[in-house]
Amino acid sequence: MKHEYTPKGVCARKFEFTLNDGKINGLQITGGCSGYSSGVMKLVEGMSADDVIKRLEGVKCSGKPSSCPEQLALALKSAM
Repeated sequence: MKHEYTPKGVCARKFEFTLNDGKINGLQITGGCSGYSSGVMKLVEGMSADDVIKRLEGVKCSGKPSSCPEQLALALKSAM
């Protein structure tokens, strides 16, 4: 099933992905830093959503209450 999430308070504007048997597939990140987006999309492909949540939850971005990685963790949590 395809999921969409609108992050809050960060540079990224949208996450789109599918979860198949708890694994992340086809993550697309709209907005934000292209280097971050490209790297994260490759890193998380095929990973367990639970593992990604554990690694990214709590990551902050200088002076902001959240970060793009933490917002991805929230997106995955909401999809599960």
